[in-house]
Amino acid sequence: MTASPSNSATVILVHGAWGDASSWRSVIPLLQKQGVSVVAVQNPTSSLSADVEATRHVLNEIDGPVVLAGHSWGGTVITEVGDDPKVKALVFVAAFAPDVGQSTGDQVAAHPAPPGLGEVSSDRSGSYMMSVSGWINAVAQDLPEQDARVLAATQPPLGAGTFSDKVSKAAWTDRKNWYVISTEDRAVSVELQRELAKKLSACTIELKASHMSLLSQPEAVASVILEAVSDVSAG
Repeated sequence: MTASPSNSATVILVHGAWGDASSWRSVIPLLQKQGVSVVAVQNPTSSLSADVEATRHVLNEIDGPVVLAGHSWGGTVITEVGDDPKVKALVFVAAFAPDVGQSTGDQVAAHPAPPGLGEVSSDRSGSYMMSVSGWINAVAQDLPEQDARVLAATQPPLGAGTFSDKVSKAAWTDRKNWYVISTEDRAVSVELQRELAKKLSACTIELKASHMSLLSQPEAVASVILEAVSDVSAG
């Protein structure tokens, strides 16, 4: 990885469902080591509008060009938020990228359900949680079991209607896009990922990784984000 110029874009990282900002903990130092300014959003995952508001709050505090990177559900968030003129590029990591009027659930339903979806159930408040076995066997199967158990223990609930919330803007239609496909993904359809990468005309890389490539292969994920930063800075 080559060093980024001092006037390079700021990277905003957006986590997925049942995760938090610490999902990016292995990627962040790799970006910082290259002199890139990074902020990880702490989204509530209670609804699309709530996550958009939290991400916009971070975006509004930044001057200069921005690269938005979203993991999983975070791809839906950056699809909606990325229309801000400061956003110059989008990076999708095993992520959803709905079209206008489409929801994350619509994209999920268009393909056979991966094993991870069978590990999701509602809690007593009506929100959704991923089971411990789901984390170990279907979401983070290429991480040590103890790491998967920590992810299960720290997961926030997903608002019941979140995956039904429809996107009103699709920033990927007029931004340069990158897509990191996880070929061993058991949480988001690999076929959907490949379909989206093609639809977005994205610069694409395939990793032999679980859904949590940002933790199991952070160097590869960071390299893609740095490529986007370099492209924006050269811009």
